[in-house]
Formats: sequence, structure tokens, C-alpha cells
Amino acid sequence: MDVAPKLLDMVWAVLIFGAVIAVILGLAALYEKRGGRRAGWWFVGPSLALLAVGLVYPALKTLWNSFRDAGGGSFVGIDNYTAIFTNSDELVVLRNTVLWTLVTPFVATAIGLLYAILVDRAKGEAVAKAVIFLPMAISLVGASIIWKFMYDFRDPAGGTSKHPIEQIGLINQVIVWLGGKPYNFLLNSPWNTFFLIVVMIWIQAGFAMTILSASIKAIPADIVEAARLDGVGGFQMFRFVTFPSIRPAVVVVLTTIAIACLKVFDIVRTMTGGNFDTNVIANEFYSQTFSAANQGLGAALAVILFVLVIPIIVYNVRQLRASEGR
Repeated sequence: MDVAPKLLDMVWAVLIFGAVIAVILGLAALYEKRGGRRAGWWFVGPSLALLAVGLVYPALKTLWNSFRDAGGGSFVGIDNYTAIFTNSDELVVLRNTVLWTLVTPFVATAIGLLYAILVDRAKGEAVAKAVIFLPMAISLVGASIIWKFMYDFRDPAGGTSKHPIEQIGLINQVIVWLGGKPYNFLLNSPWNTFFLIVVMIWIQAGFAMTILSASIKAIPADIVEAARLDGVGGFQMFRFVTFPSIRPAVVVVLTTIAIACLKVFDIVRTMTGGNFDTNVIANEFYSQTFSAANQGLGAALAVILFVLVIPIIVYNVRQLRASEGR
């Protein structure tokens, strides 16, 4: 492979980028003498232009395509949205997305908060935190592959008494050791969706623990000491001192994980491909747009995903403003 042309293209790209930045800085310096506001626009303007090209235009184009047919040619009104809320397969997609969004944030946050409280100022705190945080360093695809092996199922009916089928999935092997029968975790609906949710909880619990642990350590020591002098017990300390103090952080963690669950794609795509009634909006959007070439339905799913994210973001912003006393 000849790398010279690619290297030359990269050099040209860097030079062009440098030239554009130099022009912007030069014009900004020129207009700075006439007024700071004009100089500021030379910095804000390119960002706004890129924002319009990279976000605003694609969003409007997606909204427009959601009212078109599969090929993006004819106008079909709200037919794509009607199909999403009436088709049985699409209703399963919406149901699964709701399950992901309701179960994962609360369970992951609860585990992270409990862990943060238990290891707070304990011996070996750093090591204990590192253990639960390690899954955050793994990509969602990597974590999915790990858990796919954990859930692996081999049908024991194909073996004999002398040569039984060995389970290579850790969980099923443990079940066999305990005298039980192996179970196909990724096949039976709706429980398979919950087994996929476990993967996200495993990853996000470390994120929740990190944020909440930092918030717990930020609680003023004099408040904690005053509560202890008043005879406040462990549970009352958590209820009346710890939780009210870290409530803004809890809201941030819940909303952040909820948004991640709304757009979850990697786990479902890697472990089941959306089969066996495990599909979610993000994976269905991908499948309809690129596999089934149904641009209209895919765009409608993307719009619904965007609409679902908006209330969570608005709530998060309001809570942050309220905590800052604005």
C-alpha cells in the first residue's frame, strides 16, 4: 500500500486547517481594535457554523425524512409514527426501551451509592473502588462479549451419560455444579432483556460509585460531627444528612445513566442482534435505516429517541439550577 498520497493529504489538511485558523485569528486581531464584540464573533461564528452543519441540519433532515416513505421519496404524513405505535414488533421495541430506562438507572445508582457508603474511609478504599470501577474501562462491545460467554448455553440433550455436554458459560456451569439444569439466558423473553440490562448495570455501577463517593466526601465535616453529637444513627445519618447533601449528584447520575440507556446499542447488537424480543430503539433505528433500507421508519425512530431524551435533559438542568439557588 502506497502511504505517500495519504501522508500528503494529511499534510495538506493540516496546512489548510492552520491557514484557516490564522485567517480567523488575524481578522479577530484586526477587529479587536474596533470593538471586542466584533472580534468575538470571529471565534463564535465558525463554531456556530459547524454546529449548524453538523447538528441542526441533520436534525431537520431527519425530521423531514420521518414523514417520507421507505425510500425517502413520497410524503406519507404520520404513517411511520403510526406504525411504531401500532405494530407489535415496534411495541416490543418501545417496551424494552422503557424497561432499560426505568430499571438500569435506579439499580445501578443504588448499587453505586451503597458501595460508596460502605467503602467510605475504609481500609483499602482505593482498591475496593478500583475493582467496581474497572468495568468502566471496558468498551460496551468488549463487556458484551464477556457476558455473552458468561451466559453461554449448551443443550445437554445432545450428550450422553458417558459424554455429557460441557457448559463453557460460567453461570450455567455453576448451575450444573449445584445440581441444576442449564438455562438459555438470551433466548426466553422478557427475561432475556433483564439479563442484558445486567451488563449495563455492571458497567454503570462504577460510574455511579465514583460520582457519589466524591459527593459524600464533599459533605462538610462539621455537619457530620454535629449530627453524631446529636445521637443520629447510621440510617438516620443517611436519610437526613448524607442523601440531602448528595441529592444533586444522585440526579445527575440517574439522568446520565437514563440517557445512556435510551440510546443503548452496542450491548443489544453484540449479544442478541435485537432478536428474541430484545430489540431497542437505537438498534431498531440502525436496522431499519441500514439493513432494511427503510429510511422513513428509521428517521421516525430517531426522532422519537430525541424526544424521549429532551425531558430528562430539561429535568437535569432544572435540578442543577435549583441546587445552585438560581
